[in-house]
Amino acid sequence: MGTHPNGTYGAGGVGGPGVSRGSGPGGARPRGSGKKRRPSKRQRAIYRRRRIVVGAAALVVLFVLGFTLYSLGRGAGAVVNVALGNADHSVLERDTSPEPHHSASVRNCSAKDTRLELTAKTATVSVGGSLDWVATITHEGSGSCLIDASDSGRVLTITSGGKTVWRSDSCPAESRSLLMAKGDKDVKTITWNTSRTTDECVQDQDSLSKVDRGTYVGVLSLKKAPKVKSQPVTIEVQ
Repeated sequence: MGTHPNGTYGAGGVGGPGVSRGSGPGGARPRGSGKKRRPSKRQRAIYRRRRIVVGAAALVVLFVLGFTLYSLGRGAGAVVNVALGNADHSVLERDTSPEPHHSASVRNCSAKDTRLELTAKTATVSVGGSLDWVATITHEGSGSCLIDASDSGRVLTITSGGKTVWRSDSCPAESRSLLMAKGDKDVKTITWNTSRTTDECVQDQDSLSKVDRGTYVGVLSLKKAPKVKSQPVTIEVQ
């Protein structure tokens, strides 16, 4: 092994001030110069579970937010309907209500429970024409009761000179029983085609003879409570 003229070892010497060990191509790699370590399977599973939990929490928050907005919208709509007068609970749409089962504990309405009103759409009608009458039943009692509001139970009678010329119950009518409470109303339109009824039922009302010109009076009554009557309404057939 040769020595440098200055007394130092050459490149192949040990412990000389030459090239440091490990810095050359064959030495150990410096710390931190290697590639980034990949997460283990356990760590990947933890990350996956965290993502699932975060996603589920986000869905729950969106659901709660959507339900809250929907509820607020429904509540606001109800308030608007009340403000506009659309929620009138005193007038009931009885045509779409199911027929109540007549129980022994439910009584029929009487004169003290019920008020009848009758109005005519027009005060005059031509011979052979038709006239619409508006029949209103109002329950004024304190307890619930049953009313037969069919054309056979709530009867419109038209008279002239004290004689009956037409009745709405001349033919059997489909049952229409209403269970009414205090303040309930039922409004129904009855059409009279200025014909005369007979003792027998005639389904084709147009085949009946027509009344003559004159003064006629309409009255509304309840068949099961004969004392319940409306004020008479006078019209003219011209």
